[in-house]
Amino acid sequence: MVRKFAVWVAIVVSTAIGALAPAQTAGLLEKNIYLSGPRYDGDLPPCEAGLRTIASRFSTREGRFWNSDLQILDFERVREIAYRPWAAGTIPRRFCTAVALVSDGKKHAVNYWIGEDTGMIGQTWGVEWCVVGLDRNWAYNPRCKMAMP
Repeated sequence: MVRKFAVWVAIVVSTAIGALAPAQTAGLLEKNIYLSGPRYDGDLPPCEAGLRTIASRFSTREGRFWNSDLQILDFERVREIAYRPWAAGTIPRRFCTAVALVSDGKKHAVNYWIGEDTGMIGQTWGVEWCVVGLDRNWAYNPRCKMAMP
């Protein structure tokens, strides 16, 4: 019991001392070894590569959160809008647009981007997307404009 208390006191004291110490910049070794920054090579798949992911996630989102059975049946007019439109050193992204045929019989524009190292735990490319007119949580408002460059 006394030993556990002593360990607890040591942890609290060391944390308090660490919090009171002034912050320091990275040392020479840290700058040259540990904090080298991201290394992007800009190797991204074409726009068509993200369509299966978009259709699957759209169906899941509609059913799980909006109690809807809407699904994307097909895509047409898939095209790239921009590739790496921002400053050097930013995450490489390929911005695309397509027209989706949804199971309600309507066609909706889909704006999306494919980003390097933005997939599961940064191991592969990821897709962020928005279906115009069906962005129910307004994540990319107005009318999916924020999903564009």
